[in-house]
Amino acid sequence: MCHMTETQNIEYKSSWHDDYLKWICGFANANGGVLFIGKGDNGKVVGISDAKRLMEEIPNKVRDLLGITVDVNLLHEGGLEYIEIVISSSTVAISLRSRYYFRSGTTNRELTDASLTDFLLRKMGMTWDDVIDPNITIDKINPSAIEYFRKEAVQSQRMTFLEKESDSIHILENLNLLTEKKFKRAAILLFGKEPNRFYPNAYAKIGRFGKSDTELLSQEIIEGNILQMPDQILEVLEKKYFVNQISYEGLHRKETSPYPYEAIREVLINAVVHRDYMDSFVQISIYDDKIMFWNAGLLHPSMSLEALKKKHTSRPRNPVLANVFFKAGLVEAWGRGTLKIIEECKKHGLPEPEFAILNGGLSVTIFKDRYTEEQLEKLGFSKRQIKAVLYAKRKGVITNKEYQIIADVKKTTATTELKSLVDSNILIQGGTKGAGAKYTFHK
Repeated sequence: MCHMTETQNIEYKSSWHDDYLKWICGFANANGGVLFIGKGDNGKVVGISDAKRLMEEIPNKVRDLLGITVDVNLLHEGGLEYIEIVISSSTVAISLRSRYYFRSGTTNRELTDASLTDFLLRKMGMTWDDVIDPNITIDKINPSAIEYFRKEAVQSQRMTFLEKESDSIHILENLNLLTEKKFKRAAILLFGKEPNRFYPNAYAKIGRFGKSDTELLSQEIIEGNILQMPDQILEVLEKKYFVNQISYEGLHRKETSPYPYEAIREVLINAVVHRDYMDSFVQISIYDDKIMFWNAGLLHPSMSLEALKKKHTSRPRNPVLANVFFKAGLVEAWGRGTLKIIEECKKHGLPEPEFAILNGGLSVTIFKDRYTEEQLEKLGFSKRQIKAVLYAKRKGVITNKEYQIIADVKKTTATTELKSLVDSNILIQGGTKGAGAKYTFHK
């Protein structure tokens, strides 16, 4: 018989413990699910001896301690009894002894601090950026930031009716940033003179590192409204941290950025829009061969890292912020940002960027060079081939004879392994054959 494995909506337990009320709470707070009692981790029925008692006790405990009802069914297989507990998704937040649990993937986690606040707001149909902040007044709003938005929104053709609008309050009302003349948190982040006076972590930090994460060579802090922050960060990166590659087309000097501009900009927009503003600041770490961006806040429970590499539904953490960025034409379509980052890197001949969950947030790493030892290992090349590629990269060319010496192999093996590098478009073979055959490094 085929047995199902545990998933987002299924959990197996070989026997009942009252601690499993946490799992029922987690399912109810997420998308619902089924908890089987009397099944092993592989989904195989192991049976229970106290089914009748549990059939009475479990519904009562769930009702008394969680305040919800569940379907409890007695099932049989191979002469063994087991229980199926079907939990529906709740429209309100469910707690167990004043603690909140949430099913995420195949784990059940307790919600605390910022994640709990975010969860409770969403259950009330709100998000963090949608909440009124009574401390925000019109004198804390920067008119030039609103004017910047107005011009962008008109140019993008998404709010053309603002072309002759000069009243800041009217513009903010059109963006749903005011409720009964009181400002929402999003208003100060998007248009504030000093947003980090209200939310101390509303800034970004750039760090240039040496050989290790402990060797900080220089750093920079970028403050101000988040609407203009991505472009401000880009300007600092271009002027102070990126070393442009210089080439010539005829007599014309040409400078090329080491990283694709559009990919970096898209990462920065995602970082300021989707981050958790009650947690840490945006961090940008620059190394010799890569640049890494990190922002606080985990992915939506229904999203995975793999889903970011495909077309996916947009579920922004801060939909009010996201809407303003969209109206300004700063993003084309929500749900395509990560795809655009990948496409731009590929277009510039760079490795696929790396998305990772790190320290309670999301990191995006863009690599400067396809031909580092790390990247060549990812492509599956042998240590011999990697050594040869790094030699060719340094010298510009490698011969069959040199490969034999470097890799300590005979001519036949050298020819075969060099051909693999040619087929992968890393080396270009010259006209000569045999031991003197030359292979130029493909820049």
